[in-house]
Amino acid sequence: MTPNHVLLKGNRFYSHSLLRINYTTYDLHHETDTVNPRTDHHDIMLLSQNNVNSPHPFCYARVLGVYHANVIFTGPESKDYQSRCLEFLWVWWFEILENPAGWEHCSLDKGRFVPMHRAGAFGFIDPADVLQCCHLIPAFADGKQHPDGIAISWNTRNADDWKHYYINQYVSTQNYLLE
Repeated sequence: MTPNHVLLKGNRFYSHSLLRINYTTYDLHHETDTVNPRTDHHDIMLLSQNNVNSPHPFCYARVLGVYHANVIFTGPESKDYQSRCLEFLWVWWFEILENPAGWEHCSLDKGRFVPMHRAGAFGFIDPADVLQCCHLIPAFADGKQHPDGIAISWNTRNADDWKHYYINQYVSTQNYLLE
């Protein structure tokens, strides 16, 4: 399906404040994570799908926006011209740095945000692909990305970003709810 075969009903998409991710903990309790792009609780983890060369099973992103749109598919595979709700997240991708990490090295994975000028630094994902929130711990010794505190992009709100982060991860099953 190509973008030429998708129409936005009313030429609109809608922004949401929160994404709630319901998941089951390792000891079979029900929990909920809340992602809010306007707070510090906006980093997520997903299963890695495109890096066959990477031994890392997960990928990470910062949620910049939570949206839905009523779309009409008009391609050759279309069954009808009824609008359907399409939910999506706008994200800034995070890349894992090549450094020894894991249980055998007694170290967390370390990474950084993909530089904005690189293709693929930003993307759209299905909320159903999110495993859950993750906690990015600043690598304080590496310093701030912008020591002067001036952001490059208003959308990413990156004035206070650090050069590198340690990734505190935890995996479980989940489902989501937009609010």
